Amino acid sequence: MTPLPVFPAIGEGALGAVERLALDPHLRLVATPRAARVLLVAGAQRPADRLALASVHDQLPAPRRTLWWRSDPLPGLDAGRRLPDDLDAAAATLTAGLGEDDEPAILDDRPPNPWEGIGPHGQGGEGMMGGTPYGRPMPMTADDLRDGLALDPYSAMFGPYLAAFPPGLSLRITLQGDVIQSATPMSAPYTQDGFAATPHCALARVLRLMELPALAERLVRAAAADPDAPRPRLARAVRWSGLLAAIPPGLGAVGGRDVRGRVRGLIDALTKGTRRDDDAVPDLAGLLPGLEWQEAVLCLVSFDLARLREAAVPPAAAHGGRAAA
Repeated sequence: MTPLPVFPAIGEGALGAVERLALDPHLRLVATPRAARVLLVAGAQRPADRLALASVHDQLPAPRRTLWWRSDPLPGLDAGRRLPDDLDAAAATLTAGLGEDDEPAILDDRPPNPWEGIGPHGQGGEGMMGGTPYGRPMPMTADDLRDGLALDPYSAMFGPYLAAFPPGLSLRITLQGDVIQSATPMSAPYTQDGFAATPHCALARVLRLMELPALAERLVRAAAADPDAPRPRLARAVRWSGLLAAIPPGLGAVGGRDVRGRVRGLIDALTKGTRRDDDAVPDLAGLLPGLEWQEAVLCLVSFDLARLREAAVPPAAAHGGRAAA
């Protein structure tokens, strides 16, 4: 039986449960909704994330299905059905067969800017660089922070359901090529359960990012069996995998520890059966600019989720105003 491709939209307190659910061999968590058959909405969702969740839903190819697990549907997103809260019952329902019924798109299928029939050529452009040709503004070059190479800057919102990010984290990022020029937190990661905070699961997230999924699964299975047992053999396997050597020295240094140091601390905690040491709270707006995309994501994943939640305070909230949606 081919595993069912599932894209998880993870909310409050659901990351650990989704990690355990993914151990079912009949399920396969995918990194993009375009590769999924099912949208699994797990854990309570912020009302401010409604449009982002609708956008994720509409990216699933037909026939698509939405399943709500330990979560109440948001207004306007009432498609799909609920799963039982129990982990085993939820897995059994997911793998029992969902039929071929399709769910209609939630959002209007239209470009971000009107363009048809606009401008001298009817494609939205105006003059040499003006207008919005085919719905998108023309890029303008600017000097790169790192080497001064003049590339087109691209600004967009990343998150809150980006698979590589901690669930709930949203950043407004400006990129030139794959180098980050600026990063502004727009929403903090969701609070997660204790299972997600174990060194096993924290290391598993780093290992997946470094393309070592089999070792990541071994760690999650060990945590599911006993999250407090010392695991020196598993820790040795992580060391021998070359993970530490693959992380550039000095990357993402905060409070005297870089990414390699934080990962080494997780390996030590796994060896002893203890929890990770508290990290310093990073300044994301100062830490990420100048890093390449993969380096920046690795930095984010290396931090404790609670510390990252403290760091990702939206600008308006930091000044006592309303946080950005």
